[in-house]
Amino acid sequence: MKCLKKKLAYFKFGEYTMNRLSKLFIVLAILFSGQLMAASLSSAKDAGLIGEQADGYIGYVTSVPSDVRALVNDVNAKRKAHYQRIAKAEKISLSEVTRIGGKKAIGKTKRGNYIKKAGQGWSKK
Repeated sequence: MKCLKKKLAYFKFGEYTMNRLSKLFIVLAILFSGQLMAASLSSAKDAGLIGEQADGYIGYVTSVPSDVRALVNDVNAKRKAHYQRIAKAEKISLSEVTRIGGKKAIGKTKRGNYIKKAGQGWSKK
């Protein structure tokens, strides 16, 4: 009987349980926000608003809404930080790292999405 009471007490929504639920909600929100960002980035690429560039960053193919602009700025800032870490670790220039990153990103771009190779305009892959 005591064991059953303990199990039932766990399911009461007291302060302790609510704190745990709110922490769980925050953790889940953080986990899914990365997936939502990836989905938004992918859908913006599919819509032809943005594309991968030879310089390793995402560029605007056409005029974009402010939320897409903010997303691209965020992704590009994270890419730049990542490229800087690689350049420092490998003792090579940032421009060399971004060039390699751009080549890889263009290679991974889905058919039908936009790419911008060095010295060229936007084209569909």
